[in-house]
Amino acid sequence: MNDASTQNKTMEIKLEKLNTILIKPSKPTPSHLQTFKVSLLDQVCPNNHINGTFFYPNNNNNNNNHNHHFSDFSNKSKILQNSLSQTLSHFYPFAGRLHDDTTIHCNDNGVFFIESQTTTTLSEILTNPNFKTLECFPPTTEEKQNMLLLLRFTLFSCGSTAITISITHRIADTNTVISFLNTWTAITTGNEIVPLPDLTVAAALFPPREIPGMSSGSVKTSDAKFTTRRFIFKASKIEELKIKIKNKFEFHPSRVEVVLALIWKCALSASTAVSGSKTTSSILFQAMNLRTRMNIPENVVGTLAWPFWVTVEEESHVALDEMVKRMRKGVMDFIENKVERFKEEGGFKVVVENLKERVEILKRNNENEGSLVIYNSSSWCKFPVLEFDFGWGKPVWCCSVHINLGSNFIYLMDTKNGGGIEAFVTLVEDEMKLFQQNQELLHYAVLNPTTTLISTSKL
Repeated sequence: MNDASTQNKTMEIKLEKLNTILIKPSKPTPSHLQTFKVSLLDQVCPNNHINGTFFYPNNNNNNNNHNHHFSDFSNKSKILQNSLSQTLSHFYPFAGRLHDDTTIHCNDNGVFFIESQTTTTLSEILTNPNFKTLECFPPTTEEKQNMLLLLRFTLFSCGSTAITISITHRIADTNTVISFLNTWTAITTGNEIVPLPDLTVAAALFPPREIPGMSSGSVKTSDAKFTTRRFIFKASKIEELKIKIKNKFEFHPSRVEVVLALIWKCALSASTAVSGSKTTSSILFQAMNLRTRMNIPENVVGTLAWPFWVTVEEESHVALDEMVKRMRKGVMDFIENKVERFKEEGGFKVVVENLKERVEILKRNNENEGSLVIYNSSSWCKFPVLEFDFGWGKPVWCCSVHINLGSNFIYLMDTKNGGGIEAFVTLVEDEMKLFQQNQELLHYAVLNPTTTLISTSKL
């Protein structure tokens, strides 16, 4: 299971699309709400999709008949479609269409709800989670069309199911996804208290503005193939790592800080080895949730996260404790110097400055033929992603697959049993071969183990 050759074996899985249903809000959006202004932070976000797939076991093991599974799936699908329609009446911009960079036309055109099935069992998915397999669940480019939100409901041959949510980053961050799922599950289960979103605060705090002269600053495309691997950091190993670093500093590093620093260090080591460079120059981008720093309610819809970055320019072997120290300093600098400025003038000046800096970084890297190694990270840690119960139990696993983000991406989420961290790391193939054999990394992490979340052989 942990052998590198096992990782390269792609389990054959095919999703058969059964139906694509257009779901519209249960109540029409009033005319005075049909023009929705996104915030400045949404305005500068790329129009790509956040994806999350939630896997639900079949808790009815008394009947293993396919017809029974399909009938149960069809009933659940109707329930989900009905509650989704009601949920969209509260999140009405999601059922609209982008008009321009700052405006959504809330025309109630609806969202796609895609029904699919596969001959694969959930047990096969969880036994050896494979990135190529998991790529099958998010909607394809053809399926997305001009939708802001899409859902896929998948039936496994064992009767288990999966719910995939795919929503544009132009109007949503992780908090928004959580708020949407909280409302949807509450309506689905008939909860008397339905948490409602706040659709007005984001644009009020950060009014959209014209941003002249801003180019995309995209990274040069590469012919290099990249691949993703999954690593599990157990709570005990994370604690060991924290103690090792804590002994050299006065502060107590967080789980995310130490795991992210270790991954960054080992990835950088692999990159240096492949390139043959004697020095290391690298940037790690992270996102800061402004809600927690600006006393903004968690139910505010929109992208209220902003990236900050940490730079290392040292000899080829950068000390792990130094990387953690720089990461912590980067967080504190952002809080002390940027968050307060976000409160002034809707953050316009700091947004423009940061965009120019990021474009300049990418431009400089392209001109120097990629000599600066850039990594991006995203964390779902501390988010209650395994708590969404639609009436047939909580998910046993969740994963977030971003097909179009390219290489050098690190995604973290909590393990189900608490305290641990699950990491999906995407690197070019030559670097991944070295990275997944790094002994320092493997002292703290296990490469793609069989998940311990399987409670029955009938999943």
